[in-house]
Amino acid sequence: MARWFNTAGPCNPANHYMLPALRRLPEVQRLIDQQGYFVVHAPRQVGKTTALLSLAQELTSEGRYVAALVSMEVGAGFPQDIGAAEAAILQSWRGAMRAQLPTELQPPPFPEAPPGSRIATALASWSETARKPVVVFLDEIDALRDDVLISVLRQLRDGYRNRPGHFPSSLALIGLRDVRDYKVTSSGSDHLASSSPFNIKVRSLTMRDFTEEEVAELYAQHTADTGQRFEPEALALAFALTQGQPWLVNALAKVTVEELVTDTAQPVRRADIERAKAILIQRQETHLDSLAERLREPRIRAILEPMLAGELLGDVPEDDRRFAIDLGLLRRNPEGTLEVANPIYREVIVGFLASGTRATLPSIQPSWLKPDGRLDTERLRDAFLAFWRQHGEPLLATAPYHEIAPHLVLMAFLHRVVNGGGSIEREYAIGRGRMDLCVRHGPDTLAIEIKVWRDREPDPLPEGLTQLDGYLQGLGQRGGWLVLFDRRSGQPPIAERTRAEEARTPSGLPVTVIRA
Repeated sequence: MARWFNTAGPCNPANHYMLPALRRLPEVQRLIDQQGYFVVHAPRQVGKTTALLSLAQELTSEGRYVAALVSMEVGAGFPQDIGAAEAAILQSWRGAMRAQLPTELQPPPFPEAPPGSRIATALASWSETARKPVVVFLDEIDALRDDVLISVLRQLRDGYRNRPGHFPSSLALIGLRDVRDYKVTSSGSDHLASSSPFNIKVRSLTMRDFTEEEVAELYAQHTADTGQRFEPEALALAFALTQGQPWLVNALAKVTVEELVTDTAQPVRRADIERAKAILIQRQETHLDSLAERLREPRIRAILEPMLAGELLGDVPEDDRRFAIDLGLLRRNPEGTLEVANPIYREVIVGFLASGTRATLPSIQPSWLKPDGRLDTERLRDAFLAFWRQHGEPLLATAPYHEIAPHLVLMAFLHRVVNGGGSIEREYAIGRGRMDLCVRHGPDTLAIEIKVWRDREPDPLPEGLTQLDGYLQGLGQRGGWLVLFDRRSGQPPIAERTRAEEARTPSGLPVTVIRA
């Protein structure tokens, strides 16, 4: 049976291309052998469930332990009813254990117990009747909230001292977040803010993304099965776009080989990966859509809004920065600076934030096209000036992030320009003081740098010309736009102050300066 690239649920080697699941969690075996209770947290669809399910099967088959991966997710349906949540969870466990364990290793029926103690009673009963030490991986633990979550954590802590004979020898909590970020409201906060009441953990582990070599290794399995190869430039781009995020790595390849290059006699080229990226972003698959929803959270907005504007973060708590990293939304670069985790997420973030503005844009006639369909940048400039004068003020109110509202309106306009015939690439980072856009339309490229003039700051024109100079040289372009949004208080209406002028960069490149 042919294997395929998996983008939904745990992988299994019979059906899916996959790498050794535990390669990215090398410490787990030692923690289990030391009877440790620990946490494994990582973003969705990076392989947590696959890795721990595989490990449970290996531990059981080796004969030293009885191990199973069970889910806590069904308990989320009863956030205020501890007893009902426990009953649903234990029923789910029975099904999981039947699927994972031979009959002789399955636990006996769980004893009756009062609400608030049923999870601990079930684990104690299983540990006491098993002929070997029990290892349990509790998946989706952070699906639980409030009293149910606190009750489960306290039961685990209370039973911990009775291991290994009367409670699991080793146990792991598996979820998106570390324990301190589990959702609660009863404590007056929206998260635990410390590891209590699970202060028995010895480690918190997270799963790393694939390396560039591992992406090539995964794609080589498809080549070995089908004969279809990925050209080196395609492999390099796949890693550059995803930075090894496992779901993205699989999704890019899946779209490419199942939809774009279905003839396995044809190799996968760089252009095919580019097309697959555009399809993924356009479709807003569940993984990307759930990621975008995080942008509404105040803790995430406090980081992303200044990042998109190119400003410094300011007083953002370390817990919030770590939370954004744990979600897989951001990462630290080699210099330690926060940045968006990969270029695809970078596109998804801005696209999501600009989507409301795009939906409210008025009809715009494409006056910027030459008779041969090429881009006329002078007409495009005039079209934007007219658009901004007429619609800029009301459209600014549609942007969800106030500090970058002008950026989002400009990008919504440019999406109309490239719709169906081009793309927009964006560069932004903390402390750069700008956002860079590269608009591609057929063979034409337009480089745009965006800066904002705020109160008590000097005119950003000189700095902007210098920065645009470097951006143009990096793209190999002989000209571009510098867009200066004046956000100072007490300025004339947008219609009166919007204008364009010509200037030159320090190296002499001609550019258009748009003051808006």
